[in-house]
Amino acid sequence: MADNTKIINQLRALVLLTQTEEQVARTRISQARTEAVRRELTQNADHAAERVRAITDQLRALGGVPDVVTPALGRLSAVLKAGFEQVEPLEEALLQDLSLEHQLNDRATYLKVLAEQAELPRVRALAERLQTAHKATIEWLTVVLAEEAMGGPAALQATAFQRVAGTAARAANAPVRFWANRVNEVVESVQQRREEAGERLSEAGDKASSFTDAVRETLTVGRSAALRRAERIARREGNREAAQAARTAREELGDVSADELPIKGYDSLSTQDAVKAVKELRTAHDIRVIIRYEETHKKRTSIVNAAQAQVAALAKEAVGVDA
Repeated sequence: MADNTKIINQLRALVLLTQTEEQVARTRISQARTEAVRRELTQNADHAAERVRAITDQLRALGGVPDVVTPALGRLSAVLKAGFEQVEPLEEALLQDLSLEHQLNDRATYLKVLAEQAELPRVRALAERLQTAHKATIEWLTVVLAEEAMGGPAALQATAFQRVAGTAARAANAPVRFWANRVNEVVESVQQRREEAGERLSEAGDKASSFTDAVRETLTVGRSAALRRAERIARREGNREAAQAARTAREELGDVSADELPIKGYDSLSTQDAVKAVKELRTAHDIRVIIRYEETHKKRTSIVNAAQAQVAALAKEAVGVDA
């Protein structure tokens, strides 16, 4: 009976944590960079919901009282988590996701041993199913974090609040020279004005759509000119660090010309040839430049997906995960 009590307690804990896992996965859907990642996150959330039902079934089979409070707590926990993580960098939110998955996997391992000792084959089979699911998610999150560490773009995008938090954290922990600061201030101020203008104008609805487009175009041109001018001045003065900061900002915004891309003659390549060329790139930086360029100019989904897959392959190699 003592073993069964432990098993029931672990099943109840797993229901709570898995419910939280499901809600976290659903909050991540809006952060997916590609449609493929969006589908994967949706499937992960649906599978988590299935696991909640399977765990609950075993809990009832062992005489555990059906718990209507735990799922609500799980949802509340996820909502609070989503709210708090808006004021922290994306990598911190993902590390918390990873911590949750490790706890789920460890509890599933413990449950498996308890079930073996209590001779409960159905509970043991459930525990093994949970282990398989959580190990796969741990691997995926590890790769996403590696993509972010390599400069990305990662499979998940930071929200606006997380981008600000990430920028603030990096600024607080890394010394930046004067010129780099100046370039960042130009980019940030223009980008903030653009986003604020976009938010205000969007409230006006369809009647203001053409005006909104005109404003965005004007701000984009102004931002591009400011960055190019900063880069040109920095190079003239021999300040390579500042010039590189401006160049990096342009690359992140997709504001590069075809002859600046890491693939020679890129604009003349067919979609199929471009995909092949992207798969030959060996640095996350070069792949990121291509993705930004595609997203800003040509918008060819197949190339963006191939580039994202190549970043994932490099990230897996970096963390020692089999492709």
